[in-house]
Amino acid sequence: VHLPVPPAGRTAMAEAEREPRRAGRRDFLRTLSATAAGCGLAFSQTARGAEEEPVQADPLPAISLGEHRISRLVAGWNPIGGHSHTTWNMAQFMREYFTEERTVEFLQHCERSGITAWQFDHTEKGVAAIKKAKESGSQMKFICLHAERKGVDASIQKVIDDTGPIAMVHHGGVTDAKFRAGRSQEVHDFVKKVHDHGLLAGVSAHNPDNIKQIADAGWENDLFMTCFYYVTRPKDEQQEKLGKVTVGEPFFDSDPAEMTAVVRQVDQPCLGFKILAAGRSCWQPKSVEKCFQFAFENLKPIDGVIVGMFPVYRDEVADNAAHTRKYAAV
Repeated sequence: VHLPVPPAGRTAMAEAEREPRRAGRRDFLRTLSATAAGCGLAFSQTARGAEEEPVQADPLPAISLGEHRISRLVAGWNPIGGHSHTTWNMAQFMREYFTEERTVEFLQHCERSGITAWQFDHTEKGVAAIKKAKESGSQMKFICLHAERKGVDASIQKVIDDTGPIAMVHHGGVTDAKFRAGRSQEVHDFVKKVHDHGLLAGVSAHNPDNIKQIADAGWENDLFMTCFYYVTRPKDEQQEKLGKVTVGEPFFDSDPAEMTAVVRQVDQPCLGFKILAAGRSCWQPKSVEKCFQFAFENLKPIDGVIVGMFPVYRDEVADNAAHTRKYAAV
């Protein structure tokens, strides 16, 4: 097909006409980018402003872990690490939002709001954030989730050298997998190793039966991390007990009552996590408040909660601290 060749003047004129449109599109994209960045930076700018004029909130209700006192609300790791438990897009958004700088600002905001502990994973970002927080004078206490997985986890000693945690807790997903495979002794060995390194030792699990089994056996762990939802429930178990299988992780409405019933039977302090069903209960502020109310009314007075926060659109740190003050006082 032969197309007519436009005169040079027409071509130059067309280019001149298109240029404003291109410039307009570039301006639009810059505006769009700035707007998106503004949403993402809203919290960090607030945090920096608060840092210039720090306002320390009243202390939160606290519990004891060994010789340490920590707030009953503990900041969680999952949003910072990009573990959304929903979609890949949300996971990526979380991971990109929580830069090292914003992670430090987040911890500072938590501490100003009365939150005195952070449950973290030993990653490059986590280690760097803890070091910078400490350099800025933070008194936050750190609890590391770990499992000694070859090729994945650093040694217990390296975690201690890098971050100085008060406790190390065996990773819940790994705990559940080892119990299913008949290798629960490896989890018990982890508890002993952590004690040998002079730290508090804990076990995390999503399956309440595993918590009960450890408690009945009298393990010497100092604490538990107890998931409000049995998200590692195997598909064959779902099929056998429910007659159907979920797409993705299973979150069932009856799970929190089943886990907290076990929590109330164990002597050790428990830190309940996923109390908001990994964001599924966050559509309305009132539903968030109800989850906090349920958690503190159904846990023991010596227990706390771990909550991941993504304060892009709301100041979730302040909101969650307020719910803790309202429902966690004993």
